[in-house]
Amino acid sequence: MTDFSRRVYLLRERDLSPETIAVAFAKTSRSPEPFDRNAADLSDARSAEFHEKWVVGYGHASVAEHAVLHIAVENVSRLAIECLESNRLVSYTEKSTRYQKWSSGAFLAPPEVAGGELEKPYGETCRQLLDTYARALETVGGLARARFPRREGESDSRWEGRIRSCYVDVCRYLLPASVLANVGITINARALEHALRKMLSHPLAEVRVIGAEIKQTALAEVPTLVKYAEENGYLRDLPEKFRRASAPLGIPPAPREDPPRGWMRLIDYEPGAEDRALAAAGVRFCGWGLEESARRVRDASSEERRLLADALLEGLGDHDQPLRELEHITYTFEAVMDQGAYFEVKRHRMMSQTPGPLGCDQGYVTPRWFEEAGFLDEYNNVMGRAADEYRALRMALGPNAAAYVVPNGYLRRMVLSMNLREAFHFCKLRSSEGAHAAVRVLALQAAGQIRLVHPLLGSILQWDGQPDWKELESSFFR
Repeated sequence: MTDFSRRVYLLRERDLSPETIAVAFAKTSRSPEPFDRNAADLSDARSAEFHEKWVVGYGHASVAEHAVLHIAVENVSRLAIECLESNRLVSYTEKSTRYQKWSSGAFLAPPEVAGGELEKPYGETCRQLLDTYARALETVGGLARARFPRREGESDSRWEGRIRSCYVDVCRYLLPASVLANVGITINARALEHALRKMLSHPLAEVRVIGAEIKQTALAEVPTLVKYAEENGYLRDLPEKFRRASAPLGIPPAPREDPPRGWMRLIDYEPGAEDRALAAAGVRFCGWGLEESARRVRDASSEERRLLADALLEGLGDHDQPLRELEHITYTFEAVMDQGAYFEVKRHRMMSQTPGPLGCDQGYVTPRWFEEAGFLDEYNNVMGRAADEYRALRMALGPNAAAYVVPNGYLRRMVLSMNLREAFHFCKLRSSEGAHAAVRVLALQAAGQIRLVHPLLGSILQWDGQPDWKELESSFFR
């Protein structure tokens, strides 16, 4: 007799290989047996045979999403981490520049410079940046301790924990992209295969080597699902092809000379997109057809439309997510942000993000605390040294490898496209008091511009205690 009792349980990785779990789930589309019984009938060899036939042979790649790996990657450059973290459907946790400190030798000499005449000046620049960073931690840390004195009964460790991000956030602007960090990656085999193809086709030798090592490590767990991940000629050749094709369009503009600041500018949006979101809600909650729903919304009075918007937005708690109907409203921003801020913005992978090259041509930002701590000359001197070395490396090696020496304080350009639901998540999280000042400024700028063009549903980006972004920026940066 068939048992129709509800069951909820785990298929544990300690008992089954990731490939076997993937097959056990995949077989439910054609097998009436429970998952655990399907799994019990499988061996690693039978699982591999299944994947060769269905995933590789017939292209049922979604099966590979059930094979999940947890990959630890240690002592790789933060420049390489950009590629590792460029995949959308992956979870990452990396070494934080806000809560950890770097020692003077914790940087990579990449294969492009190692063992050649470029290695010495490159190493001297990286060491100078990290030595200056260490002195800044002491000097700016002293300013933080004076500004935020120890509370009565507070231990040294608690005091340090309370003020650490205040001064480490400032000093991190000196860290070059060559500094070493660790990153933990949770990824399914389908996403990993794509990530490996990108890494094995990357212009940086370090990234290609890491890709090969990750593939070799993953093969022990998913021997079938990633074994065909190889260098991809399209991905490898596209950057240079596009640069050659763009040559007739003109040379890049000269570097800006005015004092640079980060900014976020709304470039593209659809004025009537609020009506589309309200119409979609009519389909969902009222059962109307989309055209009928759109007509009803279009013919509604201003007060009636406001009531519809209020119904969608009111009652949203601090830990609630807005409805997916807000995803029908999209925005494109152009932004210029320092590299430290970029590393936080890139975590919002539900956006579509296009970063420009990391270099020194956009200028760099200067936190006020460097000036107030009497550290401004040292900061400017070493940032200038880094720019000189970057230009020398760019002339010899091109822009990709030259980026290793660029400190976090330098600015880079970025294009971001997001829907209103993702904008809510980004703006609320990154404008909070605990966020880094540079990212808070960007998030507050974005929220204000969205509210201006879409006041009805954009009001979701207005919450108590929002500071004025201009005052915040002026208080943190010179």
